[in-house]
Amino acid sequence: MENKRLKIGVIFGGASSEKEVSLEGGRNVYYKLSGEKYEKIPIFVDSKLGLWKINDFLIVQNTYSDLEALLPEYGKKIPYEKLKEMIDFAFVIGHGKYLEDGCFQGLLEILDIPYNGSGVLSSALGMDKYQLRKILIAHGIKIPKYIAVFDKEWASHQKEVIKKIKKEIGFPCLVKPSREGCSTGITVIRKEEKLSKAIEGAFQWDRIVLIDEYIEKAIEITCSVLGNDGSTSSPLKKLEALPLTETPWQQNLEYLTLLDKFLPGGAEMITPARLDEAMTKKAKETAIKVCQILNLKGYPRIDMFVKNGEIIVLEPNTLPGVTPSTMVFHQAAEVGMSPEEFLDKIIELGLEAHKNKKGPL
Repeated sequence: MENKRLKIGVIFGGASSEKEVSLEGGRNVYYKLSGEKYEKIPIFVDSKLGLWKINDFLIVQNTYSDLEALLPEYGKKIPYEKLKEMIDFAFVIGHGKYLEDGCFQGLLEILDIPYNGSGVLSSALGMDKYQLRKILIAHGIKIPKYIAVFDKEWASHQKEVIKKIKKEIGFPCLVKPSREGCSTGITVIRKEEKLSKAIEGAFQWDRIVLIDEYIEKAIEITCSVLGNDGSTSSPLKKLEALPLTETPWQQNLEYLTLLDKFLPGGAEMITPARLDEAMTKKAKETAIKVCQILNLKGYPRIDMFVKNGEIIVLEPNTLPGVTPSTMVFHQAAEVGMSPEEFLDKIIELGLEAHKNKKGPL
């Protein structure tokens, strides 16, 4: 491939609650990738998870639904099995179910197409907070205190479940689905009478709902980690924690919504975070440890709280948002990387990981 441009499939869209962010991130990556280095092929994933080769006219459509409505006229449907003939590398800008949770990674493994980010199992664990937390606890990582509620348990023993929540978690608490990201289906509950409705709402997204302690008066931080494997000395594989970003608590918000996190002006982001040297070091070490435990690769982002000198891990993001205003570009800029250089690094790490794998990544 030294004598030709690498064919990069920029893949975005999908069927999750985060598809609008995927569209915005996909546009950003498509336009920021170097046209001299790469042959860029925009590929849209529709609401039924079908693949379409699209053009610049479709990319600039305002919303996901606007774009999808124009696909039959301006797009070209791509059978899954033909994808390998079109691209050398899949740059997936997918969030939530099916594109970020290991499902699409499994398809790419079967098609033998290298891709960015983590492999099938790591991606699945990153999305499934219930399974993820059991693993982190086993490795001594502090997480929020929580209770898992299963749909069948809720259907037959609501009173007992509520009693358990009151006793073990209390109020305020945070209700959320196990396998959704970016604040989807989340409700902050301060009074018992609103708890049942919130749990019912969360069950619209998943069969397992988590009831978390609501952590107040904490500093919310996030840390992106570059690399494929913390166990070797190879420059490409060594894990590097980028500078931390702090998202200060805002009085009018109980938590940051999807729009707050990824659209301009939604939330204040301070990079580097306003922590002392010792706490910064501890947070970075924790982020790297989470990546090692879960075998995360590429450029995962670890969301955490700092409170009373402790690091509380919320979740990893195996395919962090790459909209123009998101924090991963802020963190990369702090170590001298432009957005274009950061995207180049993601591709470089993806190719390296797949070159050396044995079996699925």
